[in-house]
Amino acid sequence: FFPEMAASLWKNLLQTTKKRIIQQRRVPLYNGAHGYEEELIKKKLQQFAGGSISLSKEDNGIGILTLNNPKLMNAFTGTMMLELQERVTELENWKDGKGLIIYGAGNTFCSGSDLNAVKAISNSQANGLLEFFCNFYMTKIMNFGYKTLLCRLPLISVALVQGKAVGGGAELTTACDFRLMTPGSEIRFVHKHMGLVPGWGGAARLVRIVGSAAALRLLSGAVRADPERALHLGLSEQTLSSSDETKALEEAQAWLSQYTEGAASVIRAVKKVVTAGRELPLEAALRTEKDIFGTVWGGPANLQALVRRPKHK
Repeated sequence: FFPEMAASLWKNLLQTTKKRIIQQRRVPLYNGAHGYEEELIKKKLQQFAGGSISLSKEDNGIGILTLNNPKLMNAFTGTMMLELQERVTELENWKDGKGLIIYGAGNTFCSGSDLNAVKAISNSQANGLLEFFCNFYMTKIMNFGYKTLLCRLPLISVALVQGKAVGGGAELTTACDFRLMTPGSEIRFVHKHMGLVPGWGGAARLVRIVGSAAALRLLSGAVRADPERALHLGLSEQTLSSSDETKALEEAQAWLSQYTEGAASVIRAVKKVVTAGRELPLEAALRTEKDIFGTVWGGPANLQALVRRPKHK
């Protein structure tokens, strides 16, 4: 009796669990918790306009994504968040793309969310919309929820930090593969002073970049990471020589070019295997690496290399 009863209970549990998983997969992210559809969130974000996200694609395969809201230190408005998703999707589909530089207009990087819009949302409908505005789109774009994600783009990405990268702006730098800083710039996670913690995935990525102890110091102390400190922590790769926007951008392109030389298919494959190794369990990463290897084996770049028979010194 008891074995049959246990088997029946186990079967019912499995069926119930399976139904719940299927239901969760059908429900849009956050929908079950707050009752808001994603399209409604988009409409809410569209109400808070201002600024823009521009993208230029260079012939050398390097894209330049610019945050344009200098009056507010390039803080993200609702429409800028929506535009960021569109630009990231465009970059995903750019088959000739190899690299990406993200920087802010007006000699500053980004100050996170537009606090005026955040206050407006909080005052109008405090029932979860503040959380949505600050986190919904940026977490989906940077971390999960979309097929295309900023940190998983098959492009080698660099955050060019001029002026201040604070709050959500500091988090945005961690969604890039590398960070370059100009003299006098800073990266600072000021969330504690706002009574918050990072909500765009910045804390998790920061731990991977600098380690848990350094990340704890930066977050709990709201420590200002100037170029010297950032270099010491491994948060920055290099301090550029110029703070001038045009010259700094040229320096950043030159720095990135050393890693984007070669066929786009190979550079993109390199980024994909590194992303897999970073984010997937070992066995899954190995399978993914094997699959990606198959996409370049016997390809044009591989065949040309075999003809040249390059000598590795």
